[in-house]
Amino acid sequence: MGTLTSVAFAAAVNIRFRSFHRENIKTATKLPKWQKRIFFSSTEDSHRFRIAKCLGTDENSNRDNSVGDNGETHKSSVVKTASREEEDDETSNSSSTTSSSNEFGSDKTSMPSSDSSVDPTYSSFQIDSFKLMELLGPEKVDPADVKLIKDKLFGYSTFWVTKEEPFGDLGEGILFLGNLRGKKEDVFAKLQRKLVEVAGDKYNLFMIEEPNSEGPDPRGGARVSFGLLRKEVSEPGPTTLWQYVIALILFLLTIGSSVELGIASQINRLPPEVVKYFTDPNAVEPPDMELLYPFVDAALPLAYGVLGILLFHELGHFLAAVPKKVKLSIPYFIPNITLGSFGAITQFKSILPDRSTKVDISLAGPFAGAALSVSMFAVGLFLSTAPDAANDLVQVPSMLFQGSLLLGLISRATLGYAALHAATVSIHPLVIAGWCGLTTTAFNMLPVGCLDGGRAVQGAFGKNALVTFGLSTYVMLGLRVLGGPLALPWGLYLLICQRTPEKPCLNDVTEVGTWRKALVGTAIILVILTLLPVWDELAEEVGIGLVTTF
Repeated sequence: MGTLTSVAFAAAVNIRFRSFHRENIKTATKLPKWQKRIFFSSTEDSHRFRIAKCLGTDENSNRDNSVGDNGETHKSSVVKTASREEEDDETSNSSSTTSSSNEFGSDKTSMPSSDSSVDPTYSSFQIDSFKLMELLGPEKVDPADVKLIKDKLFGYSTFWVTKEEPFGDLGEGILFLGNLRGKKEDVFAKLQRKLVEVAGDKYNLFMIEEPNSEGPDPRGGARVSFGLLRKEVSEPGPTTLWQYVIALILFLLTIGSSVELGIASQINRLPPEVVKYFTDPNAVEPPDMELLYPFVDAALPLAYGVLGILLFHELGHFLAAVPKKVKLSIPYFIPNITLGSFGAITQFKSILPDRSTKVDISLAGPFAGAALSVSMFAVGLFLSTAPDAANDLVQVPSMLFQGSLLLGLISRATLGYAALHAATVSIHPLVIAGWCGLTTTAFNMLPVGCLDGGRAVQGAFGKNALVTFGLSTYVMLGLRVLGGPLALPWGLYLLICQRTPEKPCLNDVTEVGTWRKALVGTAIILVILTLLPVWDELAEEVGIGLVTTF
């Protein structure tokens, strides 16, 4: 029982410490030099030093080397000397606690000091927790490799290093700051080649914009810096068996929701019990499933159309990724009975080489899905006016055409004023399939998080632009300016699954070019027009829906 308690306590401390460490890395960089050497030492030294300071014990195992600001190796005697000097200055247990908290840049740490009233068993729990953190935390860059890489890679002809900082979510890497001595693309290519020669296939080198830069680079553009991370830390992991199982289950549920959409599209033919289930928000009990069997065959064409658009969308991603040698995960389809599906989550399984690749792969899927959706929508509108296809038409409420300004105006121009200015409209099922496909594509092209639109905007305009676009998108969804009734469920889906921006590329600095930016900008404008509902005044004027009856 004691062992289980120790493990549980250790896990809790690990979570607290990770958050604490992330918040205080910047503060630690402002400490005196000898404290920075201690704070940014190797994993083993830094953890042991923290244990010794928090428990007030003399840690004799600080024997490894750590890396200072200038890349030189300092032995653990610096740690011991500094620790003894602080202990001599401490006059009470309270001052000891204050000294320890100041070292980490916070006065709210809950780590206990070595007091005679503290239970020795509690101290052993603390030791166990820090040992567990060493096992669970990401592996840091080897200090010896940092010195070697700094000496062999960087210099007056490539990049002159003036400062080093932690890099990565938990400070597990090294960020080299300094002055660029050549064209950034040429320097980066040269550094990547040298890195393989010096360290083999052990690390990934990232070229990013210098954080907190005080001005642009004298050579033009933003100042750049280079981040170093171990490959096992920076590269995505492989797809596991349980992820394949989840993807299969979600795909089967999406098939079911697509068939249900096809059945719901025949609402004018369904029995009253089924109509009540689809239209009454208070209806909880589903109808007898046997009542739906006669309508399944008629629902399949619409279901095939929705699923075809989804698969074509994902095929576009994969076809664009193959020439770039980028690996993608299997798609995780999100079922939705209103549209058939909310699309799919597809993850990058390798680091993207540059921002142009991010834009190309992100746009390929929506463009492929939109092309097929537009084809279905156009053919469906043409068949809706053909006398020979009258038996295949279904009746839908005209108010549905108010869900999209762009698609509503196109439908009004094709079907005419009289057709849409009525209680119901006779349309071909392909119109519904194309409409749902375009709406799903537009939702996935919203510029936020890891959506296709978010990745495209991040690649074309940078991460700062994505933050601005993302906040605007959340506001418009919250006010239901975009998406109408689907704004709330889509917003919840974003917050749960897709809110985090994509990780940086290896070359996250080089611009993508004017035509890619224009393409992304045009796509965002079309997305807004597609998801913008038709307000009642305009709907009444152009004859989209019978507004006066509501």
